[in-house]
Amino acid sequence: MSNRIEELAGIGQSIWLDSINRSMIRTGELQRQIDAGLRGMTSNPTIFDKAISSGNEYDESIRELHKQGKTTFEIYDDLTVRDVQDAADLFRPVYESTAGLDGYVSLEVSPKLAFKDKETVSEAKRLHRKVNRPNVMFKVPATGAGFPAIEELLSSGIPVNITLIFSIEQYIKTAHAYLRGIKRLIDNQGDAAAASSVASVFVSRIDTATDRLIDEKLQASGDEEEKNKLRSLRGKAALANSKLIFRQYMEIFGGEEFRSLHEKGARVQRVLWGSTGTKDPAYSDIKYVTELQGNPTVNTLPQQTLDAFLDHGVIGETLTKDINDAEASISALRGYGIDLDTVCAGLLDEGLVSFEKSFDSLLQTIETKSEEK
Repeated sequence: MSNRIEELAGIGQSIWLDSINRSMIRTGELQRQIDAGLRGMTSNPTIFDKAISSGNEYDESIRELHKQGKTTFEIYDDLTVRDVQDAADLFRPVYESTAGLDGYVSLEVSPKLAFKDKETVSEAKRLHRKVNRPNVMFKVPATGAGFPAIEELLSSGIPVNITLIFSIEQYIKTAHAYLRGIKRLIDNQGDAAAASSVASVFVSRIDTATDRLIDEKLQASGDEEEKNKLRSLRGKAALANSKLIFRQYMEIFGGEEFRSLHEKGARVQRVLWGSTGTKDPAYSDIKYVTELQGNPTVNTLPQQTLDAFLDHGVIGETLTKDINDAEASISALRGYGIDLDTVCAGLLDEGLVSFEKSFDSLLQTIETKSEEK
């Protein structure tokens, strides 16, 4: 397992796992993957909902916490924090050996607070105290309320994973919130290196949404030449968007503002590719790993995608190549009435709703299991 993960690390990309459950921690499976080169782990409400609702791994803990008089939210809080703590302890040697670059586990702040900046800050700080691990990042969405919260948390030295980034505009605002937060931290004599951060750009959902619009236009078109051009644009939007976002990364973190912060100990805020499982069976099962290899980045993969890449992945820098093709693809889509900014705005709204629904489902599962005899 180690060859391809370590080879990717050699070109500047860290592989994290987009999954967490108590079984993989208890059985030693997570430790085996860490030993083989895995460098981090991310979670979200959907992942925890699946982990807790599937099987009975958590049932005894839920009943015991219920007997102690804990509310449904308090049970959720204890269960998720415990898993994150246990996983973070396993990743601690990675955190230390990479001098805090990797070895992180991410925990989402309640999606109910996505549009409340002060409440987000308060909740993230509470979780930071409760988790009490230096290698845990707290996930905050890239929303209008999220950006000031991100700045505030980073200025307090709290690691942040900014999530649900789809558009270039969201990314730029995310990067500048990071720079503002780190500058405040440095001005307050804080440790800039401790406030590590990643900007999580969601990938495959963009192709899913854009391809659906392309398919609608294919059905409506009677022109074979136009159909061929439309077909050639399927599966292109997500990669094009990601390449243009990474170009923004290089400009921002290659600029004078960051250079002066770097001299005082600040790290770059790496781009993290999320939502990298292939959803369309017509595409390669490792499409969003093969096409997004670059330095310095993170790719967080679901287990199935990681296994597939370990089996038949090819290593090689691809992210900064063919940038003109990326611009051409987005321009061509716009020419057919498919605006990527509009697509990304819709996906952000859908993502926020989806995570809130998963959170509600998770709480309902815990409540149901609490009452089981």
